[in-house]
Amino acid sequence: MDLKEVSILGDAIDTHWYYLAKGRAMRAMLGDHRAAAVLDVGAGSGVFSRQLLDAGVVDEATCVDIGYTSERDEIHNGKPLRFKRAADRSTYGVILLMDVLEHVDDDVGLLQQYAARAGAHARVLISVPAFSWLWSGHDVVLEHRRRYTRRQLVSVVERSGLRVLGARYFFAPLLPLVAATRLWDRLQMALGRKPESLLRPAPEWLNRLLLGVHLIELRTVFPYNRLAGLSVLCVCTPERVG
Repeated sequence: MDLKEVSILGDAIDTHWYYLAKGRAMRAMLGDHRAAAVLDVGAGSGVFSRQLLDAGVVDEATCVDIGYTSERDEIHNGKPLRFKRAADRSTYGVILLMDVLEHVDDDVGLLQQYAARAGAHARVLISVPAFSWLWSGHDVVLEHRRRYTRRQLVSVVERSGLRVLGARYFFAPLLPLVAATRLWDRLQMALGRKPESLLRPAPEWLNRLLLGVHLIELRTVFPYNRLAGLSVLCVCTPERVG
């Protein structure tokens, strides 16, 4: 998560439909995997770590982000939650890179760096924005380098030395509307308007509606969706076949 998103949404980030829905998809990808500790890379506010702590998936969390101006320790729901500029353990049972790889030039190198901290039976969970044709001012403001197809993300994971357990698209119901919005945004930028993020706080009725839409998606389309969506999620492991 980009710290710029935190500055846009503020405290509303913990209840915003996008982060709640993506958190549900994240936990669905992890399945029944449980671990002592999670390393949340590029964690921003730590919203996804908090969700894993609340769900009992992990017992403690370390949020790492080079954008933190200071380090601190908290207790969330009775469990340790640390905000650091560097990892504080040698291995972790869950490693999150939620909307991180698109920010760096060497995505394979970054993934290798943190995959080295994955325990023997760990799960590495990655999300990235989908499809280069959806590029807009939103990507410019958040300083993205690229967007991915499912196949491209799988290639990055495999080149990093991890084994893919599953890779799927999410936020499929919004794709037509968002595609039209992004194309219009690109036209406006071509006419001279400055790029801006499309992320906004949502009124309560819209927040509930979108949460409901994506809960239905999660229970129906998501387990099989290898075709299209706004995000790609991938779960992988350092375990080798045989």
